[in-house]
Amino acid sequence: MDVHLVDGTYELFRHFFAVPAAKDVNGQEIGAVRGVLTSVLSMIEQGATHLGVATDHVVESFRNDLYPAYKTSEGVDPELLSQFPVLEEALEAMGVVVWPMVEFEADDALASAAAKAGQDDRVRQVLICTPDKDLGQCVVGTRVVQLDRMRNMVRDEAGVVAKFGVSPQSIPDYLAVVGDSADGFPGVSGWGQKAAAMVLSRYPHLEDIPKDWREWDPSIRRARGLAESLFSAWDDALLFRTLATLRLDVPVFETVPDLRWKGPRPSFEETCRRMKSPELLRRAAAAGSTRAT
Repeated sequence: MDVHLVDGTYELFRHFFAVPAAKDVNGQEIGAVRGVLTSVLSMIEQGATHLGVATDHVVESFRNDLYPAYKTSEGVDPELLSQFPVLEEALEAMGVVVWPMVEFEADDALASAAAKAGQDDRVRQVLICTPDKDLGQCVVGTRVVQLDRMRNMVRDEAGVVAKFGVSPQSIPDYLAVVGDSADGFPGVSGWGQKAAAMVLSRYPHLEDIPKDWREWDPSIRRARGLAESLFSAWDDALLFRTLATLRLDVPVFETVPDLRWKGPRPSFEETCRRMKSPELLRRAAAAGSTRAT
């Protein structure tokens, strides 16, 4: 079996800016919710059997306690934020396992689920459905991969190396020095993508990098300047790596069979009525009937 793990936050943002606005019978904006439901249902219709969706029920997480400048919900359109609980409820009604994150982030849930599913010998492949670079650290060979559904592109371990110049286990170190504007931390001055790839391809983790630049691999350019920048900002670099490191201890599921989609729940009929989406109900019922036979 394959396991599909969907970044619900990414999907909701993507659909919010890609589909027309729409209101449910109560005046609640649900255009993006309908888009995500349609997208997830399409995955099921195309053969996905075991899947889970992670969402940021609250944008802020434990990382904001570690670094106050970390990303928050400030500036996010209220009509987008208001759709998170609607999406979570609708997905559950459609029979999909959902992990709404409060203390952790959706990425942490995806990382935890990928690690757990990857340990199950019954699983052929784990597909983390997001292009988010943070999730690159979870990729393992060709067994745990990222799937960019927009581009229909699978990124395995070789793909991570080709894109970033470092192996998956070095992605947190890479992001620590390069920075991540989406998450709100700046990285280390003077360390761009090329410099990070050049150094971390030889020294996989920050602690592996010699403090004396004269001990660095002679092929590394600007070694002195990079060393001075890194070790003068050492504590910040370690903090940024902590922010970039995804947690693997989020409670997600007991066993992989818990992720099997068995069809919509009876409450999905009311959900579709409220969203004025009879076609979604028809398609989900048809897919569920096929799975039952």
